[in-house]
Amino acid sequence: MFDGTFRKPVDKAVKPIGNALRRTGLTPDHLTVVGLLVGIGAAVAIGAGNLTLGLILVILAALPDLFDGALAKASDTASQRGAFFDSTVDRVTDAFLLGGIAWYLADTESAHMALLPFAVMAVSSIISYERAKAESLGIEAKGGLMERAERIIAICIGLLVPVLLVPILWLMLALTSITAVQRFVKVWRQAMVAPVTAARIELRRSRRQSRRVARSERRRTRVPRRPR
Repeated sequence: MFDGTFRKPVDKAVKPIGNALRRTGLTPDHLTVVGLLVGIGAAVAIGAGNLTLGLILVILAALPDLFDGALAKASDTASQRGAFFDSTVDRVTDAFLLGGIAWYLADTESAHMALLPFAVMAVSSIISYERAKAESLGIEAKGGLMERAERIIAICIGLLVPVLLVPILWLMLALTSITAVQRFVKVWRQAMVAPVTAARIELRRSRRQSRRVARSERRRTRVPRRPR
């Protein structure tokens, strides 16, 4: 939801930072790796029960993920490889964060409560898979109530106010499940139309090709006029 609403203003705001980072010699992959390492540190801090430090590190881990795109545009190094690497690292970072929360809940709540973050992670992976699979088929699958940005913000609120952590995780699970259904329905509807659209495009292309062949054939067989 935030990705679609605030993407353009955020990209505009971080553009000067991307230009500044370009002069340091850093690459977008460097920022991605830094974000992963800080995210792992956040997971360890949360698992150890230091939620304040975990919150600070979660915020710091989100900054490289925010700036790597701006740096890629500023240095003209945006690529499919970089996008793939960034997306994969995001999933790994999320797994560490939710794993750290699960460890914390197992220690402070109960072993059963530790399953809640893993449930959130499982449904989140479905959302990511739906988008990846849809885009591989040429179908757009962004959007929903609980994308990655919303999940990170919700985790930060839970770490800031620990008494709200478990209710927020339940809310995340509910909204993430709704998002998974939203994306499924969106892709399903597009997929119903896509084969028809593709067939129409192919029919038009075939007709244009037939007309070009016919014109070429008429020119080739045209009898030249005799001069008078």
